[in-house]
Amino acid sequence: MNALKTCGLTIFAVVILHNLIGYAAGYAVAKAVRMDPVRCRTLSIEVGMQNSGLATSLAASSFPSLALATVPGAVFSVWHNISGAILAGFYSRMHTEEDPEAPAEDRM
Repeated sequence: MNALKTCGLTIFAVVILHNLIGYAAGYAVAKAVRMDPVRCRTLSIEVGMQNSGLATSLAASSFPSLALATVPGAVFSVWHNISGAILAGFYSRMHTEEDPEAPAEDRM
């Protein structure tokens, strides 16, 4: 428990930074290849949201003697749900022009 107390803040900081860099990198790459704003947002979320369950399982199987190895994956599991909801809310309020070539059912 003492190890968790000493490295807890660092874990939270790294998890949040990793997530935010993922969102920003996804959006930047999509923008660089001239994707439309809706696809930029989609790629941003896809890159920022990682498989935390897989990370936790891999940590547990790779480092069975280190109980704390699973903590970053568990923290990320909670954090990416919070940050993803915030980002989706932010993106939903941003105005974008619809793609005129997209079929009507794709615009819903």
